[in-house]
Amino acid sequence: MTRTVRGLIAFICLLPALAVAQQLPRADQVPGGIALVELGVNADQPRPRVQYMDRQISVLNRDGKWLAMVGIPLDTAPGTQALQVNDTEIHFQVSEKEYATQYLTITNKRQVNPNEQDMERITAERVRINKALASWSDSDPMARDFVPPVNGERTSSFGLRRFFNGEPRNPHSGMDIDGSEGDPIVSPGAGTVVETGDFFFNGNTVFVDHGQGLVTMYCHLSRIDVKPGQSVEAGDTLGLVGSTGRVTGPHLHWSVSLNQAMVNPGLFLATAPDSAD
Repeated sequence: MTRTVRGLIAFICLLPALAVAQQLPRADQVPGGIALVELGVNADQPRPRVQYMDRQISVLNRDGKWLAMVGIPLDTAPGTQALQVNDTEIHFQVSEKEYATQYLTITNKRQVNPNEQDMERITAERVRINKALASWSDSDPMARDFVPPVNGERTSSFGLRRFFNGEPRNPHSGMDIDGSEGDPIVSPGAGTVVETGDFFFNGNTVFVDHGQGLVTMYCHLSRIDVKPGQSVEAGDTLGLVGSTGRVTGPHLHWSVSLNQAMVNPGLFLATAPDSAD
């Protein structure tokens, strides 16, 4: 075997470890952020079972040690948080973060104050949405260094405290990316489509499971080009930008759910402007 071949084999053997180091999202231990918690267990030991708020947590091999990748819900109070690691607890800190406020005017009044029939539909759809966001596969997340699903300006920030027609609503749980009607929306990483449909607030929507509780959601599409159960790779088209559901114009609403907590999608992008953080 030549020295060149030996060197190539050695480089290939290093690729998985290098990929893990490069693919981790940025840590930001605030409500709506991500905590990367060292578990103090070498990766030659069995993968620990980790729970946070009674939800299973993604556990990854980083530099030969197990690491928990924890999504922190937007309504988490600052202070000490506990991970249940097998039969012990490991603690991490969550810092305070003040998100900005946004006021929007919606012309369709039912999209602000749904009627009784609308509420029946919304309640049924919430079951489907929660099931999709709770999707879990035991394999390591297939992608943690996402490419932007649409190459447009990020027009509003994750975590915004929102008012529709002057009435307070839930904080913005995703990133809005500007686009023109019909622009392609691509999967930012490999995964499996777990749900699609036309939802009251979200319009045409796609959910992609990337492994170990990492799920992405794409809303307001004008067209859906994938089906549940379909495997996708980074760059595959999921559908087209549209203005379905509760919107003020064509754009993509992109959410990232980690252990069923909506977290800042900008933490998964190689570069994220201030408007997305």
